[in-house]
Amino acid sequence: MTRHVFEEQLDGLHRKLMSMGTLVEEAIHKSIKSLVERDLQLAEQVIASDHLINELEQEIEMGCFQMIALQQPVGGDLRRLGTMLKLVTDLERMGDHAVSIAKTTRRLMAEPYVKPLIDIPLMADHVKAMVRDSLNAYIGLDKQAAEEIALRDDIVDKLFSTIFRDLIDVMTKNSQSISQGTHLLLVAQYLERIADHVTNICEWIIYMSTGKLTDLNK
Repeated sequence: MTRHVFEEQLDGLHRKLMSMGTLVEEAIHKSIKSLVERDLQLAEQVIASDHLINELEQEIEMGCFQMIALQQPVGGDLRRLGTMLKLVTDLERMGDHAVSIAKTTRRLMAEPYVKPLIDIPLMADHVKAMVRDSLNAYIGLDKQAAEEIALRDDIVDKLFSTIFRDLIDVMTKNSQSISQGTHLLLVAQYLERIADHVTNICEWIIYMSTGKLTDLNK
């Protein structure tokens, strides 16, 4: 295989990865929108379209394994393929968390919310921006941007702590709110985990750029 053909195949995998990232970002957006607006139809769309994310993950993985097996790449080429394998795993798990949020919409459809949903959609906005920006950093092989994006995980963690305290306070004062409060806490936790996966992606962007593994989960 010539270098030109290798680069063409790699570019094809990159395009699939970006398509997967777009689907994940849309799933996060729709799942939170379905929860805030109590839109069951939108929640079902998220759940039904999850297979598209899973299929892209499998296609990208298979493409990477084939290129590694047939071409035995070394150095930067091997890092690029290895990074892609790591990224699709994190993206797939983000998609799973979006599905879990959509399923929460299902569970809570018949109940009035115990408190207005303000901090959860705010938290989601930060998380969605982190997902989008990390994919842009991957495209641009932007080590500095990856480091800066990972730092924004602190904002998400602080919002999670605020949501946790507020919901615990509500549940303590009203025992009938415990079930719903627990589900909403899980939603916040799903968003916090998505941000952690973004941090993982940022670590692999730095690895792809420098060849060094960096722990950004501090």
